[in-house]
Amino acid sequence: MPAFPSSSARSYLPATSCRTDLGLRYAQVRAHSLALAEPLSAEDQCVQSMPDASPTKWHLAHTSWFFEAVVLAPNLPGYQPFDPRFSHLFNSYYESLGPRHPRPQRGLLTRPDLPEVLAYRAHVDSAIQRLIGDAGEAWEAAAPLVELGLNHEEQHQELILTDVLHALSCNPLLPAYQPAHAPGLRLATAASASRWIDMPGGTVEVGHGGEGFAFDNETPRHPVLLAPYRIADRLVTCGEYAQFIADGGYERPALWLSDGWAAVQAGGWQAPLYWISPNDPRAPAAHWQVFGLHGVRPMDPAGPVSQLSFYEAAAYAEWAGGRLPTEFEWEAAVHAPGITQMAGHVWQWTRSSYDPYPGFRPWAGAVAEYNGKFMVGQIVLRGGSAATPAGHTRPSYRNFFPPAARWQFSGLRLARDAGPC
Repeated sequence: MPAFPSSSARSYLPATSCRTDLGLRYAQVRAHSLALAEPLSAEDQCVQSMPDASPTKWHLAHTSWFFEAVVLAPNLPGYQPFDPRFSHLFNSYYESLGPRHPRPQRGLLTRPDLPEVLAYRAHVDSAIQRLIGDAGEAWEAAAPLVELGLNHEEQHQELILTDVLHALSCNPLLPAYQPAHAPGLRLATAASASRWIDMPGGTVEVGHGGEGFAFDNETPRHPVLLAPYRIADRLVTCGEYAQFIADGGYERPALWLSDGWAAVQAGGWQAPLYWISPNDPRAPAAHWQVFGLHGVRPMDPAGPVSQLSFYEAAAYAEWAGGRLPTEFEWEAAVHAPGITQMAGHVWQWTRSSYDPYPGFRPWAGAVAEYNGKFMVGQIVLRGGSAATPAGHTRPSYRNFFPPAARWQFSGLRLARDAGPC
């Protein structure tokens, strides 16, 4: 049975007082996943456009597998799996929970079909609600794992959107996930010219140390020493990034890290991932267009630039006479007077590698594999995007991706060392 960490490193609402709330939250989170899949056909939900992305149907099944394998099997006496074979099909990377289908081949799983995956979800939902309603020790042990499972599913809700957007971008028709008039992702535009906010530096506390849920990689809270620095009050816009392109940003190796320049050359990068050049035959007008969840739309010069790799973000920062903030500088500036767009727009690349905090200990049991084993070769992003479920992130939240990843809703904010402009 997977053990869960003690409350010494993190806090939860007492299980006995939040049973009803957790049951309602469980139903809401699970329903939202289905709502995100609703605009997609069965064919849409089976496509895997690259090894780093997964089909929507797989996301729906994997999140159910997580509840089944991590919560139900060890905590609900007499629980019977929906189909024992699914343990192999829908395990992601948990070595301790057995072998799994290869990640790059998830798009080959035409069976089980979508109705069977939905029946699997219903089977797991019924069992979880029985577990939540149990008054005995099983509930007490399982409640923190249910909360972890819900936060895990919210991560996959964002991945449903990012992965299907990539899949649709590979279709020559460039079909929209939703029509332009449908409610969806709206990236707030910049209100004014960017300005610098002076931060004094000194010793600051970072990491999660309060009430409520947090992942293990956000702990323990600890002090860091920061030199004085400046941070931009808003995100870099599409219009500003277009100036970088027009100035030959993708043609000047001096602006790029060595690995970044190699990625530019190997991938033929000339703009952010979903930008359509005025010279592209698919462009309906003589200016930049951007493909998004609402289809092809004119580039909004005041909207935050998105779908950037870390390499592109770092090259732009070099061109603009700045740099990327460290993750600790970013966190220290969250509540600075005048700062905007810190969450809910695009994930913001930092200059920090994804490393453990001093004193970090992964959770015990199967969930020890959730974060800690990925702490190599990744870069931290902060803030959350318009595709992130509301309320999912917090100032201490640490997302991470390889530096070449560019299919996420990822952008940047500039920083500088303290001194004259």
